[in-house]
Amino acid sequence: MASRGPAAAAARTAFREQADAKGHAVENARLAVAGLETAFGMGALERTPALSMMLADLAVALDAGDADGGEKLGGKSAEAARFIMRAIGRELERA
Repeated sequence: MASRGPAAAAARTAFREQADAKGHAVENARLAVAGLETAFGMGALERTPALSMMLADLAVALDAGDADGGEKLGGKSAEAARFIMRAIGRELERA
């Protein structure tokens, strides 16, 4: 399975560190998703159906602020991003 081994472990660690980083939750989520996309592309992690659904939900939360002319996203989008990021982290441990 593609989600085993040192590359998968490193990708999970990088995701966790980015998700837990200080700063704005939405920006941290964008950076963490970019890292996941890289890991999926390299074959280090397998994109499960559950991960795909969670990433789609996260994209909605992250894109919510774009309608506001690119302003910083408000608390609801940040809270949704944090919630979904925790779920993605749990799923990554099972993937």
